Amino acid sequence: MSDTVYHPMTPELAKMRRDLVPETFSAWENFSKAVFAEGALDEKTKQLIAVAVAHVTQCPYCIKGHTKLAQRKGASAKEIMEAVWVAAEMRAGGAYAHSAISLGEIYDHEHPSN
Repeated sequence: MSDTVYHPMTPELAKMRRDLVPETFSAWENFSKAVFAEGALDEKTKQLIAVAVAHVTQCPYCIKGHTKLAQRKGASAKEIMEAVWVAAEMRAGGAYAHSAISLGEIYDHEHPSN
């Protein structure tokens, strides 16, 4: 029995995912390779962005995988943690920014139009 709600990705499950819809799997794999290839941004930077986004989307598989890939591309532990802090600020920033919705409702309730 697993001590997590997330089933570990095993070789058998990876093969099943690939074999069930091979054309889509191949397209996904090619897209992923293209996205993370060296371009205007270097591969390390792209992996640090992925680490941050993975924390915002709260995907444990992505967090683990992209953290490992960021390290392989030369990211330090400090760089990875700074990326996580950026994610935390952006996630919290969304709540802060959306407070305008609540504040608008409060204001409208306290200042009804005549």
